[in-house]
Amino acid sequence: MEPQKPTSYEPEGLLQTHDLYKYILETSVYPREPEPLKQLRALTAATQPWAMMGTAPDAGQMISLLLKLIGAKKTIEVGVFTGYSLLLTALTIPDDGKIVAIDLDRKTYEVGQPCIEKAGVEHKIEFIESEAKAALDKLLENHDNEGSFDFAYVDADKVNYINYHEQIIKLLKINGVVVYDNTLWLGSVARTEDSVFNDFREEIRVSTIKFNKSLAADPRIEISMVPLGDGITICRRVY
Repeated sequence: MEPQKPTSYEPEGLLQTHDLYKYILETSVYPREPEPLKQLRALTAATQPWAMMGTAPDAGQMISLLLKLIGAKKTIEVGVFTGYSLLLTALTIPDDGKIVAIDLDRKTYEVGQPCIEKAGVEHKIEFIESEAKAALDKLLENHDNEGSFDFAYVDADKVNYINYHEQIIKLLKINGVVVYDNTLWLGSVARTEDSVFNDFREEIRVSTIKFNKSLAADPRIEISMVPLGDGITICRRVY
């Protein structure tokens, strides 16, 4: 028997029922997905071997809704890749809104840049090519940035999430929201060590478990862990 070929409906690792995931995407996600995002998702799939690193469209739909609910205007994104979530945010926030986008690799950002330009939202984006911790520290050097951001999205070096969190909390307004991606890490957070594929994934599994526990114990935030994409955790800064 030949192995089954992957399709565009393959789950990200959490929702294992293929037909149910397909139903969710076709019923409520793809019909509402803006055309620029469809184009960027297709471009990423066609050109990037690690296309699965992009934000899952079902998780993206939730992020767009959150941005609108809180009236976000000033946002920050840690980890850009080809820019699916960045473009989604730029399409959602007001025309005079601003996104500080941080990534080590400008080349992958440039893959999606034509889609961003075509959508007419590039003026909202300040791209910073940098290691995230250094860029966040630089932002915090300007005290005007403290407590000034409405929203943050973090999808970068998973091992350093716990460090980014301390910086992000300082940058967020009271009642501001931060969303962390991959907080269920292919479902491995609920698996034993001997069932994890390799040392790289094991390191991330351990750090993700530690990070999730730290969020649950952090009195500065309210949280909700949502099984969309590879797991997202939504946090509202309380104080």
